[in-house]
Order: sequence, then structure tokens, then C-alpha cells
Amino acid sequence: MNSDKITKYVLFVTSFIILIVTGGMLYSLIQGSLPSFHTFGWKFIISPEWNPTKGNEHYGALAFILGTIYTSVLALLVALPMAFSTSLIVAEYFRNSWFANVVSTCVDLLAGIPSVIFGLWGFYALRPFIVHIGLTQQGFGVFTAGIVLAMMIIPYAASLSNSVIMMVPNELKEAAYSLGATRLEVIWNVILPNARSGITASYILAFGRALGETMAVTMLIGNANIVPKGLFSMGNTMASVIANEFGEANGLHLSSLIALGLILFVITALINAAGKYIIKKFA
Repeated sequence: MNSDKITKYVLFVTSFIILIVTGGMLYSLIQGSLPSFHTFGWKFIISPEWNPTKGNEHYGALAFILGTIYTSVLALLVALPMAFSTSLIVAEYFRNSWFANVVSTCVDLLAGIPSVIFGLWGFYALRPFIVHIGLTQQGFGVFTAGIVLAMMIIPYAASLSNSVIMMVPNELKEAAYSLGATRLEVIWNVILPNARSGITASYILAFGRALGETMAVTMLIGNANIVPKGLFSMGNTMASVIANEFGEANGLHLSSLIALGLILFVITALINAAGKYIIKKFA
């Protein structure tokens, strides 16, 4: 057997293991969530009630689905202009300069920081500031968690956007400059039309990353099992309620937490699929 065939088989086995792990994970989630869906049916998804009291148990995912969407959408809205500005600075305005290298290094550094560090920063720096300016009394809630989440997803959106913007052919930009276009006109009429699919996909993938974030959100959202009534209301996300209650859960309670995991798995998979579709469709 020659080296090419050995390499091919090794790569195939490695890739197949990933398929097995993904399939096994999905199977475990489905199997574990069946008791909950069998008991509550589809009302599990639309019910906002979450009561783990023995003898009066009732579980619904709506409060956590909305909490997850609220924090993730807020994070995306905050991260979008910051990541877009950073990508233009690094990939266009200060390309190959020392300043772009410093900014790019900081972005890469943020991507490697553990989420618990972001949570500590939010708890000891951002939360007291929010209390000080009078937005909330305790500083916990959707707003605080969303801001910290935005800081966490900026590197994902900015890094991919940098690469996409740098891939725009220089010939197109030079042709626009030769016709008298300004830098801003080149960005809007040449760079963005050619890079829009990649930039859009980067934000979709960052949104998918925000949906599943656990530790920092758990430390800052307030962990109240209610539907958030506003931007500064406390709440809970699917990932944070699983992290908070999984260790003490059993029976139907445990099955309901696994069902939340299955819903989060499906939503994240759909978000990632949408990002890949956009890349293929408009690339």
C-alpha cells in the first residue's frame, strides 16, 4: 500500500470519527429528551413555566429560548459595527501597518480568552458601572450579559471579515482609484459588493457562537427562570439553565434540561447551515 492510500485512509477515518461523534451526540440528546416531550408534547417549547418542585413539576422552554435570543441578538447588534470597523481598519485603511498588526493581535487575543474571564470582567467592572449610572439596581440582566457576549463574538466576526476583505482583488480597487474614486467610494462600491457574502456569513457564525455561550452569560444574566420583560430584566438562557441545574437534576427534570440542549443544538445547526448557504450562494 503506497503512502497516498495510507494518507487517504487516515484522513477518511479521522473525518468519519467526527461524523460518529456528531451523530452520537444528536442521538443521546434525542433519547434523553423523549420523556420530557412525551409528557409535555410541543407545549414544552411554547410554555414559559419552569417549576422543578417535586409533585408539581412542569417544564417549558419558552423563557430560556427568548432569553437566549434576546442576549444573542443584542450581542450581534453591538458587535456588528465594532467588528465591521475593526475589519476595515485592519484589512483596508491601515493594512500591513504596525497599527493594524497591533489591532489584529488584540482581536486574536480576545478570541483566545476563556469565557470565565469575560464573565469576571463583566461582574467586577461592567456590572458596577451599570449600577452606578442607574440602569438597573443590581446590574444583572439581559443587557449586561448581551454586552459581554458582544465582546466575545467580535473576534469571530472581525477575523473572518478581515480575510474576506483582503481577498478582494487589488485590480478592482486600483481601477476604481484610477477613475477618481475616493477611499470611501471604493469601500462601498467595490469592497462591500465583493465581500458581502463572507462578511454576512461571519456575523451569522458569530451569532451561532453567541447562542451557545454559557459561563459568562450564567454569571451576568441573573438566572431568573422567567420571560425577560425588557432589556434590563433578568432572565436565563438555555445554556445557563443547563449549567445551573444539571448537577442536581434527575428524572423528568433532567430530561427537560436535555431537551433544552437538543433545541439549542438544532438552532445552532440551523444558524451554521444558513451561514454556509449564504457563502455558497453569493460567493
